[in-house]
Amino acid sequence: MPQTLSNPQARLRIDPPIACIRRLDAPSPVRLWHLASLDAPTVAVVWSLAFAWAAGVPLPAWVPVLLALATWAVYIADRLLDAHAALRMDKLDSLRERHLFHHRHRRLLLPIALGAACAALWIVFTQMPSIARERNSVLAVAAVAYFTGVHSSRRLPTLHLSPLVKLSPLVKKELLVGLLFTAACALPAFSRAAARLAPARGPLVAAGVYFALLAWLNCHAIDRWETPQSTHGPQIFSPACLLAFAAVPLAGFLSSTQPRFAVLVLAGAAGALLLTLLDRFRGRLTPIALRASADLALLTPLALLLR
Repeated sequence: MPQTLSNPQARLRIDPPIACIRRLDAPSPVRLWHLASLDAPTVAVVWSLAFAWAAGVPLPAWVPVLLALATWAVYIADRLLDAHAALRMDKLDSLRERHLFHHRHRRLLLPIALGAACAALWIVFTQMPSIARERNSVLAVAAVAYFTGVHSSRRLPTLHLSPLVKLSPLVKKELLVGLLFTAACALPAFSRAAARLAPARGPLVAAGVYFALLAWLNCHAIDRWETPQSTHGPQIFSPACLLAFAAVPLAGFLSSTQPRFAVLVLAGAAGALLLTLLDRFRGRLTPIALRASADLALLTPLALLLR
């Protein structure tokens, strides 16, 4: 046997393991923000307000509140169901710290999710206009169908209950999540600005598609980072750079008719560039810090709202 394999100290000198590198952890508030599933509602609120700012329309206070409550309830339920399915099938290695956190605190988080869902329904039936309720019902049905399909396929995989999951590689889970999430955030602003911005509907859709791709990139990056088999494969650096650079001609195209949307797209490009940095230095961050930072990268439009 070669000396470098029989002598651990010699091997350490030649090829120091990654574990020897001290990884940066997230501050306690950021850890809790991520582990308690508060990251997705925060992004939803910021994006909805950013789309309203770009469209030049005010949003009633109940709109971001509804988005925050509904998103929080869905994400808590998703992680509780993921944890329950993994424990039932004895696949603990598939769970992340956020799933374990939800399972440990399920007696607290489950009532919170139910309360948030009930509050969201109350807002829908008391504050949302009937015409908006009918328009948003299509999006709600699509989201419910996707959510139940994913978790039904995990619970009863032999029945193949989820055709959405079988659309890979052309349509993967990450892309569907990005489309649904962005549509929920953009629809309130776009519907209120539809009449005034009718001539520029195409550019507005283009901006919405850009943010859907940014949401997909976020989900795709997290999936790649958390999948051990993909450690040595292609990462998200190239698609993230491509998405960031694509913002330049798109912003130039929007600047003549919709300058605020052009600035919003550039803010999204900054988020894509932050994801490239995270991908480059992912080995220097703990899993929680990396996952939370990926969602913090989606908050770049917040700079436009604080001006």
